[in-house]
Amino acid sequence: MTRPPVTVIGIGAAGWDGLGADVRHRIIDADVVLGGPRHLALVPPVDGQDRRPWPSPLVDGLAALLAEVADRRVVALASGDPFVSGIGTVLAELLGERLESIPAVSSVSLARSRMRWPAESTTVVTLVGRDPDALRRELAPNARILVLSSDESTPAAVAVILAGHGFGASRIAVLGDLGSAAESRSEFRAVDGPSGDMPRLHVLAIEVLGDAGGDVSWATGLPDDAFEHDGQLTKRDQRASALARLAPRPGGLLWDVGAGAGSVAIEWLRAHPTTAAIAVEHHPERAARIARNAARFGVPRLRLVTGRAPDALVDLPAPDAIFIGGGATAPGLLDRCRAALPPGGRLVVHGVTFETEELLLAAFRTHGGELTRLSVEHAAPLGGRFHGWQPARAVTQWSWIKSGDRR
Repeated sequence: MTRPPVTVIGIGAAGWDGLGADVRHRIIDADVVLGGPRHLALVPPVDGQDRRPWPSPLVDGLAALLAEVADRRVVALASGDPFVSGIGTVLAELLGERLESIPAVSSVSLARSRMRWPAESTTVVTLVGRDPDALRRELAPNARILVLSSDESTPAAVAVILAGHGFGASRIAVLGDLGSAAESRSEFRAVDGPSGDMPRLHVLAIEVLGDAGGDVSWATGLPDDAFEHDGQLTKRDQRASALARLAPRPGGLLWDVGAGAGSVAIEWLRAHPTTAAIAVEHHPERAARIARNAARFGVPRLRLVTGRAPDALVDLPAPDAIFIGGGATAPGLLDRCRAALPPGGRLVVHGVTFETEELLLAAFRTHGGELTRLSVEHAAPLGGRFHGWQPARAVTQWSWIKSGDRR
């Protein structure tokens, strides 16, 4: 028997009064209505209708709930456009073609309209239920950013982040209850912070002003001193070389094994907002340092695994690329990483010791790939007015792509 579709309906700030007659009928005629308490309260009482709030935890609980009501007519209520940082994404993953969507005008569209900002020159960042540090990746002089706020505390948190990056002059508009009779707008500079009560439902429109220096680029090879580290850091020139071969791409997952300061995983994540990375580091203090670096560079989604490879790699999701920056001589590690990659997956290994170099030479002879020796020299004072070349420790780099059809 074909199961009835599930309809997700977007509700704007105008609530029930802002819905068309046909949409209202869909909600009233449903056997089951799902939604947050605020949305459920907007719908007039209907005798015999089963109304349920979103379960917690959401994903696991929602799958069970949808299975329970699968043979009934179900409507799910969402804010604005369900597919703009909304429940629509989760429902689509669970229901596939059974899901129908009736969106309202999103708060993003309304905010762009109020600010007169074109979509092509505006970045949208959601902080709903997320770490505010995620905003840091998007900060650059003259950027226009719309922030979907978590609650009334978000404006102050965002102001602190902007000021801490040298963007204290940035202008922030708080656009409250967009599309409703209670719509409001207030503005302040980041350095001053917000004043008065903030509306719980709002979008922040930020015009970034100031200069944070050279650590806002998305190009690989950020300055070494931009990272907190204890010397266990893949240096910028070698890092840029490694990332060029790891080839970050949307949706790709990286294992950064022996992560040190986490610089390779962090730059992988900065390449695109849908990338993912797992940093594996056995030293607890370094793991804590990686977390701080990830937050500073706007990628708090970096997952940390504290443990020693290869044992720490057990049960990790399959990667698209792997970087081994330290500990490559651990027994079985290279074979474990090669086996974990799918066809087309990329492996890059760095070594500075004779023992690691011997291992990489043997891997190159057996499996092919590319073997490179990276030697970098920097100008340094020799005394008085004279300068000369100061060589950094040479790095042997083995990069390898797993053969086979990626499909």
